[in-house]
Amino acid sequence: LINKASMESDAVECATHTSREQEKVEASVLEIYRHLRDAEIAPVVLLMKDHHVAYLKRGIRHLSTSFECLDASRPWLCYWILHSLALLKSPLSATLSSDVVDFLSKCQSPTGGYGGGPGQIPHLAPTYAAVLALCTIGTDQAYNSIDRAGLQKFILSLHQDSGGFVMHEDGELDIRGCYCAVVSAILTNTATPELFHRTGAWVASCQTYEGGYSAVSSGTEAHGGYTFCGFAAAHLLQQHHLCDLQSLLRWVSYRQMDVEGGFQGRTNKLVDGCYSFWQGGVFPLIYQALEEQGDSALDPDSWMFCQESLQEYVLYCCQHPGGGLIDKPGKSRDFYHTCYCLSGLSVSQHGPGGRLATDITSDANSILAKTHPSLNIVEEKAKQAIKYFSALSCPKLIHF
Repeated sequence: LINKASMESDAVECATHTSREQEKVEASVLEIYRHLRDAEIAPVVLLMKDHHVAYLKRGIRHLSTSFECLDASRPWLCYWILHSLALLKSPLSATLSSDVVDFLSKCQSPTGGYGGGPGQIPHLAPTYAAVLALCTIGTDQAYNSIDRAGLQKFILSLHQDSGGFVMHEDGELDIRGCYCAVVSAILTNTATPELFHRTGAWVASCQTYEGGYSAVSSGTEAHGGYTFCGFAAAHLLQQHHLCDLQSLLRWVSYRQMDVEGGFQGRTNKLVDGCYSFWQGGVFPLIYQALEEQGDSALDPDSWMFCQESLQEYVLYCCQHPGGGLIDKPGKSRDFYHTCYCLSGLSVSQHGPGGRLATDITSDANSILAKTHPSLNIVEEKAKQAIKYFSALSCPKLIHF
């Protein structure tokens, strides 16, 4: 017979920092669920829309000195805030919209693309953020502020013979570059076959033995953010047939946590509210790919993950009482997590075919606008931008 005390001792000795942190998070989440979800007379938990809107609108005009560390991410701050407000169906005033366009114009490089702030070198990440922010504003001023020919030239300058993209001149090569380039070009009608020559194959080479995608094609660890970037880029380029869909579906499905209901970013990592979108947003894309293959096992009402559990995690565990959303209980609020928690919540609320999925609040005011699964701006904003730019001719590629 195995001695019980010996087994418990062995379990303690095998505990790691990661496993102990996981137990702490599970305990904190279960405590919240006991009080808010599982109590005999449970309070109704709704989306604190007015609190979140107030928090976001304060941020678009005034930020504290603690944000100095994000000086190279100012277009990102615009995007995170504007997209969150659009999901919450809270429109901007014409004056504020115009002011944001004017600011982003100052971030645009004379040679094309956008930097992280005025006078900074152009970089694919803030270029993506600026384009999405401007398309979210959706005015003629916003659309016309984009130097499309310069943008196309900038993207082409970063394209590598392998098909991948570096993030900036002499910068790092990774899968984020492909996604940022593809989205920026497709939304603005500057994409050409030459611009993305071999890109689909390079993205496919980043899929790991686990099923997710890594930053590069050298066998590094699969990661939620890279997985979304890779598969969304492949989907937009109509190259998703190069992906092992079943392996991807298995990997991303296992990232939803049993206790918390939210997603982790990598194997053996903690839950994080931002992966509500980075992982949750992959499911609609997989669904569409399987639907194209005629998969008869697809549920017409579900994205193949537990959407109700994700809603519970975001609404019960990630809402800051003063507005904004957080990574996990005990963490501080920020605009990044607000954006991606809300984006993931939107994915979980809207099912296949545009139908509303199960809503755990039964409150119409808690339903967000539907986000476009591969672009992550509100779907109507994406359609409007694509319609506008499609009426314009694609700039002629300039070789150098």
